[in-house]
Amino acid sequence: MSTENANPNSLNSPKRRAVLAGITAAFLLAGAGYGAWHLMVGARNIETDNAYVGGNLVNVSAQVAGSVVEIRGDETQLVQAGSELVRLDPADAEVALAQAEARLGEAVRAQRERYTGVAQYEAVVEQRRVTLKTAQDDLARRLPLAGENIVSGEDVAHARQAVQDARAAVDVAVKQLAAARAGVSGVAPGEHPAVLAARADYMAAWLAARRNTISAPVTGYVAKRSVQVGSRITPGAPLLSVVPLDQLWVDANFKESELRDIRIGQPATIEADIYGDKVVYHGEVVGLGAGTGSAFSLLPAQNATGNWIKVVQRVPVRISLDPKELQAHPLRVGLSTTVDVDISKQEGGVLGAMAPQAPAYVTQVLNQPLQQAKLATDAIVERNLH
Repeated sequence: MSTENANPNSLNSPKRRAVLAGITAAFLLAGAGYGAWHLMVGARNIETDNAYVGGNLVNVSAQVAGSVVEIRGDETQLVQAGSELVRLDPADAEVALAQAEARLGEAVRAQRERYTGVAQYEAVVEQRRVTLKTAQDDLARRLPLAGENIVSGEDVAHARQAVQDARAAVDVAVKQLAAARAGVSGVAPGEHPAVLAARADYMAAWLAARRNTISAPVTGYVAKRSVQVGSRITPGAPLLSVVPLDQLWVDANFKESELRDIRIGQPATIEADIYGDKVVYHGEVVGLGAGTGSAFSLLPAQNATGNWIKVVQRVPVRISLDPKELQAHPLRVGLSTTVDVDISKQEGGVLGAMAPQAPAYVTQVLNQPLQQAKLATDAIVERNLH
């Protein structure tokens, strides 16, 4: 036996060849396993941890000006749709409502007087016509006497002038009657435009009085409360926000190179950092953003410069969440998540379909019972018509 074959460290020793063959086989098996995993799993999924929980922040603001006297909703509290959140001092609104009621009554009485004035103008016209007839008769009696020199020419001239004056008075009275009729014809006193304008003012004051109570437009949790008792607020000023935690989604920011395989309707799994991998949410892709995050930022990047560095852009992809899973494991807006989308399904589109005709979000809390205000104005009009 040669010395070379007996040395175990020799390159041609059977033991060394067996070790090298095992290492090579291990690498081949690992590569084959990775290839199989990539074909069966890796190529079918894309994942990102640049994903965050999104939701609606319903801002609550005042519709009228006033001073805050009571706050019934504070941070972290659950409020139901329609429940009172903030109450304003009602004194100013009550005074304005009383003034509007007085103006409405005054407008009704003014129109009542105008309608009565039409009959008065008719009587004036009739009176002027009688006067004209008397002047004409007087002139007719004087003309024969003037031919016999019984009546002077001056008296006849005065009689002629009296007829002309009476005729002019009739014309003026007729025009005054026409003007009075034009202001009231074709409409009842209670439906006159002046009365309708006063009605509208009263209803506006009635609405303002009811809007001194600010209610929650949706059911959710109070956040971002900035209003304080005693503050003087103006219409449109943000007071607080209500976050409905049963209407959440996930915005996953995928790289632009990953978007070519994403389709609407693809299933996705979501893991939130708050629960870890113990809780898995299930959703699906419901839409892709219309632009990158940088394009919609406050100060969009300007790439038309001399020094330019290409940066991979990301586009938000909206992932829906199962309401039942949300109820079992609540989330909060802004929480970090990891999203895994199954891209093996390629039937869906890249762009969303046309929005449905039905509103996506709706609230009935801001609706006011205007029928009550109308009945109140009817009662005021009725009292002042009789």
